[in-house]
Amino acid sequence: MGADEKLTVLLLANYGAEVAEAGGALARNVQLGGVSHAAVFLCRPMWRPQVAKAGEVLGAEVRFLDFDYGEIGLTHEAKVKVIRAIRETKPDIVIMQDPESVLHHLDPDRRVTVLLCLEALALAGRDFALGEMPGLEPHPVPTIYYMWPERPNCVVDIGPVWHLKEKAFAELAFQMTYSAQYLARRLSPERLEAVIPGYDQLASDYERGLAFHILSEKSAAVRASLGSHGHFALAEPYRREGLFHLERLGP
Repeated sequence: MGADEKLTVLLLANYGAEVAEAGGALARNVQLGGVSHAAVFLCRPMWRPQVAKAGEVLGAEVRFLDFDYGEIGLTHEAKVKVIRAIRETKPDIVIMQDPESVLHHLDPDRRVTVLLCLEALALAGRDFALGEMPGLEPHPVPTIYYMWPERPNCVVDIGPVWHLKEKAFAELAFQMTYSAQYLARRLSPERLEAVIPGYDQLASDYERGLAFHILSEKSAAVRASLGSHGHFALAEPYRREGLFHLERLGP
């Protein structure tokens, strides 16, 4: 694909917050003329308007796959849900969780969701369940990028859309509030103050959670770029599945 080719990107997200976490790549794709989608596996109905709004800020259309916590499996029904999202959006690129990093991650459903995503990608390009999806043709397995990998092999320039990523996080009040409450259980106010000066004076758990997430995301973005002697001011790290196919070596 040429540098100027318009691409369709689909994020397969375990949780709604991942829409903002991969928001740099999603928004940058839209900024360059592409189309970005997100399909969220687990999101309680009361939180969905916030996740949809975060996607809107980034220019990405968000859909919800209506799975239940602790009940995701490699069933026929589950595969059909994910394959439908793939065939309807026809992505050139899929972003999903890194199979390596989720093995020791204790959020529910992450491990089985990775397997479900990979199985759905394998089946989406074949004649599986065509009768259950009238009008939708097979869509071959697209290029896969793993988000927040332990061993990234590429980074995406998100400096031009960083302000959109911040705004997307600001829409996720449920996640910001939960994060602040989680931090309060884990760390003393003095330790939190050392990380974020003025943390304890912020007016609400929402503001404290947002301050933490913005700091965390920017720290990671600097580490993946300037902190690694890179070419960008801010970047999101990814791991591309498979080999890069180059006509020749380049700078």
